[in-house]
Amino acid sequence: MESQRSQLLRLAGESRLLREERLREAGISSTVISQAVKAGELIRLSRGVYHHPEAELDENLSLSEVAARVPHAVITLLSALQFHQIGTQQPHAVWILMKQNAVTPRIDYPPLEVVRSSVAASLSAGVDIHPLNDIPVRMTNPARTVVDCFKYRNRVGLDVCLEALKDVLQRGLKPVEVMDYAKIQRVTSVIRPYLDALV
Repeated sequence: MESQRSQLLRLAGESRLLREERLREAGISSTVISQAVKAGELIRLSRGVYHHPEAELDENLSLSEVAARVPHAVITLLSALQFHQIGTQQPHAVWILMKQNAVTPRIDYPPLEVVRSSVAASLSAGVDIHPLNDIPVRMTNPARTVVDCFKYRNRVGLDVCLEALKDVLQRGLKPVEVMDYAKIQRVTSVIRPYLDALV
């Protein structure tokens, strides 16, 4: 029978990021996890998230960390713009969308910017799952991301919205796709004048 320590090292070698929840399900105690961290066999990224010291992690590590810690959140706005390479935004925090009444996650790092929605469809419409560092990351698609920028324009700035809209239209995104998500997010009257001016 495989020891907890060897099982931990095997799992760490198989995955880029490990959630403590997954390790506990595999029968690995928190003591064994702590010992592996102290021995340098495992690196603690943040509370409940670990990786093997030799794991190759990509530039989307912060998105993976947040998704591992807050799996029901949706990556959106500036973070999604950066992931989809729309515009020139370099966010200082990971932007997430959560239900109106969801508890705000307590995460030391990376910093979070939380936006909320009471519209049930906003947590699923236009949301794709991207496997980043072996973690399923829920993120808005390009059209939905642009619409969210307009919905939360007071948080991100109108200049960001216009830059993103112009960029996705130049890449060939159809205006009807943008308007479909604008209806769901209830911002058709806000987006339409800008869309008409750019098309």
